Amino acid sequence: MAIAQVTIVPIGTGSTSLSDYVADLCRVLETEAGAAGSGVRYELTAMSTIIEGELDAILRIVRQMHESPFSHGAQRVSTSITIDDRRDRAGSSAQKVAWVEEKLRGVD
Repeated sequence: MAIAQVTIVPIGTGSTSLSDYVADLCRVLETEAGAAGSGVRYELTAMSTIIEGELDAILRIVRQMHESPFSHGAQRVSTSITIDDRRDRAGSSAQKVAWVEEKLRGVD
């Protein structure tokens, strides 16, 4: 399973507020992640969105999200993606945080 961090910034919107665009992106993500059998999980944060699932599904969803601001009037869109695709064992973003918290408590 892959974990991706995605930040999508609409440019040329005529406003400094982006919350309407973020809400539209969340709708796309909910729809695509909710597709039958996608197995995709996500978490919206203040600065980006974390998406977990099979890499092909993540990339398909990110493409749909990238296109969304254009259909709502943005003249330009900047999308940044960071992908962690570990194949030697299963993991999740929650597990990654738990491993660090264990180290902080001195648990090996």
